[in-house]
Amino acid sequence: MALDPKLLEILACPEDKGPLLYFVDEDALYNPRLHRRYAVREDIPIMLIDEAEAVNDAEHERLTAKATADGISPTFEA
Repeated sequence: MALDPKLLEILACPEDKGPLLYFVDEDALYNPRLHRRYAVREDIPIMLIDEAEAVNDAEHERLTAKATADGISPTFEA
């Protein structure tokens, strides 16, 4: 099940307050500016900085390419 679109409109990175990319099929929200991935568990976004996963350059490239290919847009316009 995907996150509610209304929730996505207000979700921001807890550190830089910027928009995120939501990957439904990977249960993850991604901040491409800081290379951080936030898990979504049981339809609940885990938006704790300490719980975020650092993403290496190769994974960053994969995620940004996937977002472009799949038409995934940021949670809001900065």
